Amino acid sequence: MEFSIATLLAQLSPDKLVAAKFLEKKLDCEDELCAQKLQIALDALEKVGLLNKELGKYRRVLPDGMVEAKLRCSSKGFCFAIQDEEGADDIYVRESYLSNAWNGDRVLVRIIKEGSRRRSPEGAVQVILDRANPSLLARIKHIAHGYRAVPLDDRLLFEIDLQTEGDELADAINHLVHVEILRYAIGMKLPLGRVTKILGSDAEAAADTDIVACKHDLPQGFSEKVLEAAKAAPKPAPNGKIAKAEINKRFDLRSVFTLTLEDEDCLQGKPTDMIENAFSLEPLEEGQWLLGIHIVDLAHYIEPGSPVDNEAKKRGTAVYLDDFIVPLLPEAISRRCSFTVDHERLAISILLTLDKTGQVIEFDIQPSVIKVDHQLSYQQVQGYLGQQEETPAELQNASEMLEQLFFTLAPLVKAQRLQRGGFDLQTPPASYAFKDESRLGAITVDSTMPLRSMLMDLSVLAGKVVADHCRALELPALYCAQVEPDVMELEDFLKLGTNLDLTLDIDSDDDLSSRDYQSFTQEIANSPAPKILTEFLKKTIKPASYSTKPMSHFGLAYDGYCHVMSPGRRYADLLMQRLLHTLFKEGRDRKTTRSKKVVNLGSSQSYDELTWNVLPPAVQSQWEADVHTVVHHLNERLKIAEDAESDLEGLKKAERMKERTGGVFKGWITGVQSYGFFVEIEELMVEGLVHVSSLKDDWYEYRSRHSCLVGRKNRTAYRLGDRVEVQVKSVDYYRQQIDLVTVSGGSAAVNSDFEDE
Repeated sequence: MEFSIATLLAQLSPDKLVAAKFLEKKLDCEDELCAQKLQIALDALEKVGLLNKELGKYRRVLPDGMVEAKLRCSSKGFCFAIQDEEGADDIYVRESYLSNAWNGDRVLVRIIKEGSRRRSPEGAVQVILDRANPSLLARIKHIAHGYRAVPLDDRLLFEIDLQTEGDELADAINHLVHVEILRYAIGMKLPLGRVTKILGSDAEAAADTDIVACKHDLPQGFSEKVLEAAKAAPKPAPNGKIAKAEINKRFDLRSVFTLTLEDEDCLQGKPTDMIENAFSLEPLEEGQWLLGIHIVDLAHYIEPGSPVDNEAKKRGTAVYLDDFIVPLLPEAISRRCSFTVDHERLAISILLTLDKTGQVIEFDIQPSVIKVDHQLSYQQVQGYLGQQEETPAELQNASEMLEQLFFTLAPLVKAQRLQRGGFDLQTPPASYAFKDESRLGAITVDSTMPLRSMLMDLSVLAGKVVADHCRALELPALYCAQVEPDVMELEDFLKLGTNLDLTLDIDSDDDLSSRDYQSFTQEIANSPAPKILTEFLKKTIKPASYSTKPMSHFGLAYDGYCHVMSPGRRYADLLMQRLLHTLFKEGRDRKTTRSKKVVNLGSSQSYDELTWNVLPPAVQSQWEADVHTVVHHLNERLKIAEDAESDLEGLKKAERMKERTGGVFKGWITGVQSYGFFVEIEELMVEGLVHVSSLKDDWYEYRSRHSCLVGRKNRTAYRLGDRVEVQVKSVDYYRQQIDLVTVSGGSAAVNSDFEDE
């Protein structure tokens, strides 16, 4: 297995000595070459002072004056190391101090010059922890003794020697290719790579999914080793029956009426699709409800440290690029464990008791066995509930449950969320693969399919109660957090709203709350440009990330939340399943071995009875270390997935606009800078730039206080919220840059626009 320095260091601590053999096992080093690389890395880290060696074992050292950061470089060669800590200074790194680190690499930087009020601190890269570019997109050029690749990313200011045999790249000169890095630069030697795929004569000739997959180094398949391990993994009986011995260890919920809800595409049986959630609902006395959220128990089938587990951890999350999906798990496992009608399946069941207002009053989390009665699509259910289609006789029970679920319970749960300050975004979700809040981190409402958002409201309850349970039992969990947006980044949105005569107020001058966004969305609904304002607001929401401590989740207005609904699509969810299994198997359900009173460790009713640590100390410590080790990696993989999915969306927009070059469209000004203004074309929801140099009718000056460009002579202003008519001048497909020129629009400047700033 290839490992990074960051992965290696994560296995070490200042408090404990670790043997090289132990590290070989943890890093999945199965051959002599990998063991040799590990020893070279250990020797190098010892030499630079990051490790101490005692009695043949290693201990991590935390040196003073060295910080961990991510390298950000510009096309002009300026590089800064960006620290993770909010508000920490960016560190300027001169080219001579980069130590062959590239843009995006995670590095340890030693501070060599302290910063001042006007200057950033300066640093030198000491260690490259993680490479961000194991492969890249490039163009082929011919040189005297062979071929080189020139990266398309203009922040990578070097060329790559290519490993070739004969003239196999002769026909690929000036073509767009995917290059795998075989060796990074050493001293004066250029990096060495090999071409893995010729994508096309240029970016436009290549498939957009190929460009995105290669740009973000997304895996195109599974290795033979992983596929063989997946085939050999434990599997349910072919007749759809679970062994009686296993059933006896679990809650037997096979008689509970249960159904699945998916998009039609998923039910058509694509190889990468997996049905991993099922639902049950039972009315109780006094208007209460028992809601069952059942999640496929993948942790039972995937052994920690197995090839399948290591590959899933490496990927972190499934990535959805339209029809091209980069799955977390091989099809052999996802197909085998997927919920299927009339087949018994192992599950983790979260049973929630809700009162008549939709408030969770108690819950129980247990390993279970379920049997799905019906698989339905959202489209079917919407037809039945809207009486657009006659409900078949065999679905009468399902229809009754669905009416209770969507007409009674879901609105109550949504009302609870709105009451605590949550908000909805009227936009289709980026991916239908996830039942919960998905990548955006907020509940999205698709007007064409409202059932999806209603099911989201119910699904996030599962993540909330698991987080509450872990916190109450002091389990070392992996929480999902989302910080509040930056008030400064919201300024243009507020100015835009003001210019459109909207009332967009913030309760506090310093901090934003979810309730502020709730009031924003209510104002947006009645505005002249709801789609554009919603898109603007969406861009201000910070991405969610994982944390080892319970933190607030802005989009859901929760304090402490976990991802649990998609263990077949996100490794974090699979890890949380493993934690729950550890609780069930190794948790102490009584104070002493002699005690006769047993506590149900899966129930919220256990809190008042527990006066002892639930997990044994060694198990608790190991879980704390495991969660701490994986959290940074999963956050990196989450960001890569978000960037890749966003990239594909950008390429598709650029492609649509390329076809419309020369076309004239109406839009709204959504951003103004000294170099021009951005226009969102409402018809296509595509943003382009009108560069100030294209405004030939006058000399325009930028007024930052009023976010506008003002003509000296004609007194025309281009300000946030102005309606304009623009023509598509040109489109750079790969960079997703759309250049526009104005045809008409703008507004009359007022005297204040000419005041000196």
